[in-house]
Amino acid sequence: MDHFTYQNGVLCAEDVKVSDIVLEVGTPFYCYSTATIERHYKVLASALSGLPATICYAVKANSNQAVIRTLATLGAGADVVSDGELIRALQAGIPAHKIVFSGVGKTEAELALALEKDILQINIESVPELERLNAVAKSLRKTAPVALRINPDIDAGSHDKISTGRRGDKFGIEWPLVHEVFSHATELENIQPIGLAVHIGSQLTALKPFKSAFRKLRDMVDLLREAGHEIQRLDVGGGLGIPYDGSDVPSPSAYGKAVADTLGDLECELLFEPGRMLVGNAGILVTRVVYVKNGTARDFVIIDAAMNDLIRPSLYGARHEIIPIMEAADSEIMTTVDVVGPVCETGDTFATGLRMSPVGQDDLLALRSAGAYGAVMASTYNSRALVPEILVRGSQFAVVRERVNIDALLRHERLPNWLSAAPKA
Repeated sequence: MDHFTYQNGVLCAEDVKVSDIVLEVGTPFYCYSTATIERHYKVLASALSGLPATICYAVKANSNQAVIRTLATLGAGADVVSDGELIRALQAGIPAHKIVFSGVGKTEAELALALEKDILQINIESVPELERLNAVAKSLRKTAPVALRINPDIDAGSHDKISTGRRGDKFGIEWPLVHEVFSHATELENIQPIGLAVHIGSQLTALKPFKSAFRKLRDMVDLLREAGHEIQRLDVGGGLGIPYDGSDVPSPSAYGKAVADTLGDLECELLFEPGRMLVGNAGILVTRVVYVKNGTARDFVIIDAAMNDLIRPSLYGARHEIIPIMEAADSEIMTTVDVVGPVCETGDTFATGLRMSPVGQDDLLALRSAGAYGAVMASTYNSRALVPEILVRGSQFAVVRERVNIDALLRHERLPNWLSAAPKA
C-alpha cells in the first residue's frame, strides 16, 4: 500500500497534487510520501513484536537526510556500507549505538571512523578485514564489537546482480570456515566477537530462501556455543521484496513468523536491515513527455527522465508501473508504446510494448515504486542534472534535495595550468 492516489482525476502524493509540485520544481523529480514510509515501518515493527528486534534501515536504498530522519523519529537504527552513509546516518539523528557497518571493502579510514563514533557493531566479511580492524582498534586503544557475516551458499532466487549469499558471491565468510575464523577472532586482543550476520540478497519474493539461511545461521550458533563461544546477537539482514509488477510477495507478518520459528528461542538480540520494503513504494519519479514519436516498427513515448535518473530498468531489466498524472478515462483506447529517455543509449528504456492510455507531448507521467535505488544510484551521464527530491507530509511538501544543474557540477572541475589559455579562434 502507498499514499499516491487519484483525487478528482489528479494523482496526489498524500494530500498534495503532483501537478502542483511540478509547477514549483519542474520535471523530472522524485517524490516521497512520509505516510507510506511510516506505515511500512510500523507494519514491520508490528510483525517483529515479541522478538528482541532492532530495525536498522539499509541507508543504501535511499540516503536522503529527510528520509533517514523520518525513520529515525520512528526509532530506526541504520545499516551503512560506507563512511559517507555513516556520516549521513549520524547527521540525520540515528544514534551511534543503533548503527551497523556492513560491506566487503571497508578501508582503514572507514574502520577508524566507525570505532571513533562507537557504533553498535561492524560486520566482518573476511580474515584480512578482521586483521586490519584489530590493528586499527589497537592504534585507537579501542575494542571493536564484531559479527562475522556468513556466506551460507544459498541462492535467493532474485536477480543475479543482487544475490549475495551464494558460494561464488563476494560477500561473507564461507560457511565451512566460520568456526575457524570465529575462534581466531576471540584470540585477537582488540576484537570482541559478539555474533553472526547473514544477508542473501535483495528483492526476495519467497520465504524459502530466508528460512534456509536462518536454519544455517541457527546451526552455526549451536556449533559455536558447543565450542564455548558466546553468541549475543544475530544480524539477519534484509531483502524482503516489494510488488513492482503487482505480483505476490511475502507479507511482513509471514516474514516475522519465519524468523520467530527458526531463531526466536536462541536468546539473541536480532538485528534487521530492511531497505526497499520501507521506502520502495514510498516514492515516484515524475516526468514529462517530450515527444511522441510514431514509427513503422513501433511508437515511442520519449520522456525527460532518463537512465541516469533511474538506472534500475537498464541495469536489472526492472519494470516500474507507469501511470499518467491526470487520470485516464475508462473509455480511452489503449495504445502500445515503448517509453524511453533522452540519453544516447538504447538501454535508456523504461518499458517496451507497454499498453497504456494515449499520451501527448507535455503530458505528465509517474514511475511508481521508485523510492529505493532510484536517486541514490543516479549519475550525471550526458552532463544531465541530478534531479530534485521532494518529501510530502499531509498537505505539505518540501524540496529535500535541490536540482544539481550543470553550473553546480562545473564548479567542481578545474583546468590544469597548461590549458588555462583560451583556445585559438
